[in-house]
Amino acid sequence: MEAQAIEIEADQYDKSLLIVDDDKAFLTRLARAMETRGFHVETAPTVEEGLAALRKSPPAFAVVDMRLDDGNGIDVIAALKDLRPEARAVVLTGYGNIATAVNAVKLGAVDYLAKPADADDVYNALITKDGKAPPPENPMSADRVRWEHIQRVYELCNRNVSETARRLNMHRRTLQRILAKRAPK
Repeated sequence: MEAQAIEIEADQYDKSLLIVDDDKAFLTRLARAMETRGFHVETAPTVEEGLAALRKSPPAFAVVDMRLDDGNGIDVIAALKDLRPEARAVVLTGYGNIATAVNAVKLGAVDYLAKPADADDVYNALITKDGKAPPPENPMSADRVRWEHIQRVYELCNRNVSETARRLNMHRRTLQRILAKRAPK
């Protein structure tokens, strides 16, 4: 019942959406998911292309990755708020910490979600009026969140076990055991 009420409210708005993320597979999946929810989606893989898209036509909604290859997604959020103050933006990141979350919200983001974010969570964060999305039906377990974080750092370190262990402040053999196991549910 609540989801229907939220969707009815969202239909009253311009549903243009800009998604800025350097992970091409995630960008494509999220764009498709948001199009099925009625958004008119434009995508950009870099800060520069995101800013160019904003200048051309500032969207009503935006989903922006925090860390991009050519800069910080916060720059896109700040530019969006300058061009269209009523726009609703969500920041996605694989590197969650309190300082960046506070900064994103101060610059106008309505929510801050950790990757991998579910399309339903992104949708709810974008359209919920009171600023609080409902809790997820099936949240990831703490073990799964830990595993996802380790996998992301491992990939960012070009699958170098020693470098990943150093960055995670973890013993190399412990990391190898974790990487050898299947993902927890």
